[in-house]
Amino acid sequence: MTSYVMEADGGSRGNPGPAGYGAVVKDASDGQVVAEAAEAIGVTTNNVAEYRGLIAGLRAVLDVGGEGASVAVRMDSKLVVEQMAGRWKIKNEGLRPLALEAGQLARRLRVTEWTWIPRHLNSHADRLANEAMDAAAKGLHWKAGGSTDSATSPVLVEQTDLLDVAGASEVSAPAASVATAQQRAKATVTAKGAGWAPPARVATSLLLLRHGETPLSVERRFSGLGDAELTPNGLAQASAAAARLSREPYEIDVIVSSPLRRAVQTAEAVAHRTGLPVLVDEELREADFGAWEGHTFTEVQRRWPGELAAWFADPDAAPPDGESFGVVARRVQQAGERLLDQYEGRTVLAVSHVTPIKMLLRFALMAPPEALYRMHLDLACLSLIEHYSDGQSVVKSFNDTSHLH
Repeated sequence: MTSYVMEADGGSRGNPGPAGYGAVVKDASDGQVVAEAAEAIGVTTNNVAEYRGLIAGLRAVLDVGGEGASVAVRMDSKLVVEQMAGRWKIKNEGLRPLALEAGQLARRLRVTEWTWIPRHLNSHADRLANEAMDAAAKGLHWKAGGSTDSATSPVLVEQTDLLDVAGASEVSAPAASVATAQQRAKATVTAKGAGWAPPARVATSLLLLRHGETPLSVERRFSGLGDAELTPNGLAQASAAAARLSREPYEIDVIVSSPLRRAVQTAEAVAHRTGLPVLVDEELREADFGAWEGHTFTEVQRRWPGELAAWFADPDAAPPDGESFGVVARRVQQAGERLLDQYEGRTVLAVSHVTPIKMLLRFALMAPPEALYRMHLDLACLSLIEHYSDGQSVVKSFNDTSHLH
């Protein structure tokens, strides 16, 4: 029996916003594409679009492989993969009907794996989803080959439906709400304001504090798992951050720290002011820079020019004996999701390092891995991400060092 790989993606331009999904089914033996599906689905959220992509992909597997077909499901949505695998709870009631539908389809197949993959490895489905989003933004249908059309769509392409824009609903509209292209275009324009409306409530506030100065940071050396302590100036920076975080408008409920001493010392300064304990999370540690640890950038460039060039070009390239950004991303994403699940509705201060903090900011912004090279974080800086109950995330502040001046 033929085995398949199904990759799916979905997204929206704004959250909610003009949305679409894409899915591709491949023969597992040779990677040949056997089916594609995509749809512009009007105005909805990222999570709904991702689930709709999964559902369309599973249906496509049934179409080509029949009942009981073996399929490996791969998506770059950690939320959907973990929920479908049963490892995470579905807290958003609006997603439950979609998860139920996907589960019913999955039970008609033999799903061998639910796997999260980085977006750059999901490029085919991502392209289809973006084509569908382009169509949704114009109030048109997705059409095979990347074009759009207001006429009837081809096989595996469904007519766009509208969602309850005013309520930003995450439940798909019934078939009776299908609109013409002209109506969809009008709805998209109307929804632009709604997409900027603040969500109903903040589920979790994640304050990100980089540790204070160390001897390695003074000399601008790679500082990963090497356990340097804070300098006197670093201790003063930690104290300044602690003084700020102990005053209004901050009301910290939980302090979580990387296990490395420079982070723990910074966290302890805040704990001294607030009376809260410091909880250590191993996954918030800095990247392992391997052989580059303790070297300056110039030294690394001279001794490992090829490895350094590869490291800048590919997030899955690692320093010699070290850890790639791809590996760091996976563990930090798991840590972030765990904090959001464990401390829902509270304000969490996470004291960490440049790479993990950049990763958490990148995930909140839905930015590509290359965004890591476009961010700068000063010592003892504060950033704030607000994670809302409907799955949205907003970066409210970035690299704030006003407490140091």
